Amino acid sequence: MEKVVIIRYAEIHLKGKNRGFFEHVFADNLEKSLRGIRHELHRTSGRWLVEKFEEGRAEEIAERVSNVFGVHSYSIGYLIGSSMEEIFEGAKLVAPTSGTFKVETHRAYKKYPLSSMEISAEIGGRLLETFPALKVDVHTPQNTVYIDVRENGTALVFCGSEEGVGGMPVGTSGKGLLLISGGIDSPVAGYMMAKRGMTVELLHFHSYPYTNEGAKEKVVTLAKILSKYTLVTRLTTVKVTKLQEEIHAKCAPELNVTLLRRFMFRIAESFARAHGYQCLVTGESLGQVASQTIEGMTSSNAVVTLPVLRPLVGFDKEEIIARSRKIGTYETSILPFEDCCTVFLPEHPAIRPALSFIEEEEKKLDVDALVEEALSTAEKVTF
Repeated sequence: MEKVVIIRYAEIHLKGKNRGFFEHVFADNLEKSLRGIRHELHRTSGRWLVEKFEEGRAEEIAERVSNVFGVHSYSIGYLIGSSMEEIFEGAKLVAPTSGTFKVETHRAYKKYPLSSMEISAEIGGRLLETFPALKVDVHTPQNTVYIDVRENGTALVFCGSEEGVGGMPVGTSGKGLLLISGGIDSPVAGYMMAKRGMTVELLHFHSYPYTNEGAKEKVVTLAKILSKYTLVTRLTTVKVTKLQEEIHAKCAPELNVTLLRRFMFRIAESFARAHGYQCLVTGESLGQVASQTIEGMTSSNAVVTLPVLRPLVGFDKEEIIARSRKIGTYETSILPFEDCCTVFLPEHPAIRPALSFIEEEEKKLDVDALVEEALSTAEKVTF
């Protein structure tokens, strides 16, 4: 008898002939999440078992795999032999000692001498004899003891399961470059794209000395939190101080933010193409701030040809905050450090800027030189 962590996957079973690829990436991601813990990972009929780990580390293993995209649910249980005596001994370890319960059996091995209902009735009866304070309730039990009889002469027993994060394994849906600020929205956007299987790397713009080192460290902390889900995260920071000073000195003040965002998109696309990213990802939500009107988004899109994904575009602020709390980024995101978009912020920013006016103002700037200068400041950190 051996304590194990049982992992069930989410959408992978729908992938038909490509299923093997998704399973391979999923297993690799599970292994990455368990680095530093001695263990073995084995696949068995649509699920994985984490076995042969050190005593007392089951809860830690369960917590780690709970954050791996593709995990539908997980349980801590026991891998045992398939005789009724062995199944009963395992069931005693996971069963409650009081309250209501039922036993539910699944037989992957259909030639087992007893049916699923017969196994459940037999084990349930033995548990009632062992724990007199137990009562059977097959409709709304407080606890369910699960028995899973496998094809290889083994069985699994466990009591209940916990929900995983779902989604698709990271690394199965291409590579995206997330434009991450220190705010609430962009980390959530990165999380959501990673949940759909995208490998997400991060690009952050700062305006030192107008923004201080605390603002930069805040983004580093957010990147570390995201790496729990993305497994490996690369953060690149780019300094945009000079181009902001040029915009402020030469262009219409109401376009400060709009022009800055167009430069951000140019820089991001240049960086993405140089490093093999296939799209840009932002935390924009339609109508949330002046630069996130449809006109503002159109202005930003006009300077790039890579796809721009906005997974939060239809979310309201409360929905984004709730997701941020759930993934653990909220408390860091609200730390009071300014980002570069607040530097030279106009009193009345343009809400629906005409593209022709934007392009006319941009002619006052040496666009290519400013992009190259910003890219020359790039610094990378890997988590």
